[in-house]
Amino acid sequence: MTNPGRKLRIGMHGASGRMGQAVLALVAAAEDLTATAAWVAPDDPLIGQPAITAAAAPVYLPASTLGEAIRGCDVVIDFSRPDPALRLLEVASRAGVPVVTGTTGFDAAGLAALAAAARAVAVMHAPNMSVGINLVIGLLERAARALGPEFDVEVLEMHHRHKVDAPSGTALALGEAVARGRGRPLAALARYERVGQTGARPAGEIGFATLRGGDVVGDHSVIFAGDGERIEIGHRASQRGIFASGALRAARWIVGRPAGRYGMADVLGLG
Repeated sequence: MTNPGRKLRIGMHGASGRMGQAVLALVAAAEDLTATAAWVAPDDPLIGQPAITAAAAPVYLPASTLGEAIRGCDVVIDFSRPDPALRLLEVASRAGVPVVTGTTGFDAAGLAALAAAARAVAVMHAPNMSVGINLVIGLLERAARALGPEFDVEVLEMHHRHKVDAPSGTALALGEAVARGRGRPLAALARYERVGQTGARPAGEIGFATLRGGDVVGDHSVIFAGDGERIEIGHRASQRGIFASGALRAARWIVGRPAGRYGMADVLGLG
C-alpha cells in the first residue's frame, strides 16, 4: 500500500484524448492525487508542453518513454487504443505497476495479452467506468434471467462522430450481461447487422444497433420486446466527468491489490 501521508501518483496514458484530458483535470483538482506522467502518441504536437496547470506538473511525453517514467507512478490510467494499451500493459507488468484501462476494441489476441498482464500485476479493465452503467449491467443480467428467451433483445447505442470502434465496448458489455442471464455465450446469440432479406428473427437473438453523430458522449438502451409489452433499460451520459471520476475511484482502489483482472463491479462492491 502507498503511504497514506502522501499523494497517489497517477500516470495518464492517452493523455491528449477526451478522456485523458478529463482525468487530468480531476487529478489537478484532487487533494490526494498528483499527476506524475502523461503519455501521448509519438507525433502528438503537445509533447513537451505542461500536461496540467499545477506546480511541478508533468509535460506530455511520447509513449516511447513508458519504461523510463512508469516507475515513478503508483498506478497508470489508460484511455487509448488497443495496440498502445497492450504495449503499456507489457511495460507495466514488468515494472510491477497496476493499470486501470478503459480502452475498448481488443481482439481475441489482445484480450489474451490483457489476461497475461493481469497474472503479473493488478489490472482493472472496464469498457465503461460510470457507476450508473455498472448498475445497469447487473439489472440486465437479472432481467434476462427472469424474462427468458420469449423476450427479444435489442441493444442500441449512440456515440460521437469520432468514435472508431463499433459496437461500443459498453454495448458489448450490456449484451454480455443479457447472455449471462440466459446462460449462453454472447457469440452464440449476437446479431450485429441486418441488411436485405434477413428472414424472421431467430429465437434468443441479441441484436445490436450502432449510431454515430455529433458530440454524443454515450447513450445506451437495451430493449426487451415481448408479446404485448416492452421493457427498456437505459443509461445516458451527458458529460465525460462521470467516466473520469470512475477511473480515479478505480485507481485509488487498485493500488496494493494482488495481481489479477478486476472490473468496476469489484471497485464498486457489486460483485
